[in-house]
This record gives sequence, C-alpha cells and structure tokens, in this order.
Amino acid sequence: MLPILSANDLIKPNPGLMFWTLITFVIVLVILKRYALGPIQAAIDARRTQIEHDVDSAENARKEAEQALAEYRHALAESRHEATKIIDDARRVSEEQRKRDLAELEAEKVRLTQRAKDEIAAETRRSLQAIRDQLADLTVAAAEKVVRKQLDEGEQRRLIEEALADVDFEQFAGAGPAGEEG
Repeated sequence: MLPILSANDLIKPNPGLMFWTLITFVIVLVILKRYALGPIQAAIDARRTQIEHDVDSAENARKEAEQALAEYRHALAESRHEATKIIDDARRVSEEQRKRDLAELEAEKVRLTQRAKDEIAAETRRSLQAIRDQLADLTVAAAEKVVRKQLDEGEQRRLIEEALADVDFEQFAGAGPAGEEG
C-alpha cells in the first residue's frame, strides 16, 4: 500500500527524489539530443539552406528580369528610333522624287510648248508659201486676161514680184492660228 501524502509532503524537499529526477532528465535530454534534436536540427539547417538558396535564386532571377527589361526597353527605344529614321528617310525620298517628277513634268511642258510653237511656225510658213503661190497663179491669170495673151516666163516673174511687193505678208504671219502672235 502506498503511503498517503499530505499537502506538506509535496512542498518538502526530498533529496533522493531530486537526484533521480535530475538523472532521468539528463538521460532524456541526451537521448532527445542524439536521436530527436540532431535530425530535427539537420532538417531545420537543410530547410534554412534551401530557403537561402531559393531567396538567392529569386534575387538573381529578379536581377536578370530587370536586366532583360532594361535591354527590352533599350531595344524598343532603338526600334522606335530606327522606325522614325526609316519614316523620315522615306518622306525625304518621296519629297525628292516628287520634286524630280515636277521638274520632269515642267521640262516636258516646256519641250511640248516649244514643239507646238515650232510646228505652228512651220505651218504658218507653209501656209504663207501656199498663199504666195496661189496669189502668184491668180496674178498671172488676171494679167493674162488683162493682156489677153500668154506672157513669157520673165514677164510673169516681173508681174508676180510687183504684185507680191504690194502684199503685206507680215499681216498674215502676225495673225497665227487662234489669233496668237507667232
């Protein structure tokens, strides 16, 4: 049977019980340290190392991402600059081509205008010559009727020259096609 303890017995120091309690505590502490706390500490250390490695990896990845972003922004700025340059070059080339085309059109206009004037002048000369020829024939016919005889060639020439001397051909030359001055 167990002795009955009073309330005072729990407060009283018992050196034998304290000794065995202390020995038991030390043995449990050594066993826990060797078999439980060692593996737990190793797991904690491994986890700490893994977390540090992951934090370092995340930091490196963040730095690489920032560097890639900076490179992307730089490349984008260069692309925009290059696109602007290409557009400006295209505008410049287009403007130069437009100016060349306008100059060519102006030169073609001047050339065609001069050609038309030359053709008008040549046609005017041909028309005046035709008028002279017809006038000479009419003059000869009129003179033959007046004289009622055939004139020899020298006499015809003299009469033609006299008749033509009285005609102002400049008046015909001045009044070109459509009333233009030639």
